Amino acid sequence: MDGIWDCIVVGGGAAGLSAGLVLGRARRKTLLIDAGEQSNLAAAGIGGLLGHDGRPPAELYALGRSELGSYGVQIRAGEVTDIGRVDGAFTVRVADGATERTRRVLLATGMAYLPPELPGVDGLWGRSVFHCPFCHGWEMADRPLAVLARGDRAVHLALLLRCWSEDIVVLGDGSADLDDAGRARLSGAGVKVDERTVAALDAADGELSAVVFADGSRLPRRGLLVAVGMRQRDRLAARLGVDITAPGLAEDPVGVDPLCRTSIPGVFAAGDLTAEMPQVAAAVAAGSRAAAAVVRSLAADDYGLALPGVAAGGGER
Repeated sequence: MDGIWDCIVVGGGAAGLSAGLVLGRARRKTLLIDAGEQSNLAAAGIGGLLGHDGRPPAELYALGRSELGSYGVQIRAGEVTDIGRVDGAFTVRVADGATERTRRVLLATGMAYLPPELPGVDGLWGRSVFHCPFCHGWEMADRPLAVLARGDRAVHLALLLRCWSEDIVVLGDGSADLDDAGRARLSGAGVKVDERTVAALDAADGELSAVVFADGSRLPRRGLLVAVGMRQRDRLAARLGVDITAPGLAEDPVGVDPLCRTSIPGVFAAGDLTAEMPQVAAAVAAGSRAAAAVVRSLAADDYGLALPGVAAGGGER
């Protein structure tokens, strides 16, 4: 079709760029629109990404954008404000007033993380205050650490973080909400519990130095793992009417099938938006998988390609 994209990818983080690479290499006319609000930009480096371990996120994304350009993928900075379906295709509207038409949409806008609203968090977030032990555990190894969480999640996170440090304190911030079994498991692993109300975080040389409690007392710590929530950055999925799965760590994850198709034919989703494990490596894999499904669905329309689970007309489920 003239004047129409094969696929518009919304979001230029790990999942979106990975999808764009696969689409470009498949010689599909692809536009990637990126608002530049990736959640991990504050991090000093990406932990656990093969071939790029420790690389700053912004540097990885710049490399990804240059790779996409080699395959004809167009990249545009901007915020997508609305997506609608018209005459069998999708109309994508951008904040600058531009309107584009596309046969497929791949949502990869990620999630906004919701760290605790504590004085001192902002300057430490993504470094010595973090949400993923796999991403930051190596850098925090053998230091005095704390876990800010309650209930079963506190037990899970503290015992997981125990792989990296022997000195861990669970901060209950008023009440740890632990049953006897949970307390016993923590005690057995040498993890202490402190239920004083947390008031602020202190830093020295850009790193966490102490947790400050409401009574003015302090607990020296070098790292803090926090239990965070996540929510969608925008309402694009809601406007499209895609189904939302049962909330877990994320408030409103988009539901997809194994081919990354949403409940709306022709709309795919990948990465944190679908409640994937919040890691760059997982997002890269999800973007690649989603793009491959988009290519197959387009081939089903164009050439009558028949594959299990893939139907013509946008991949109806």
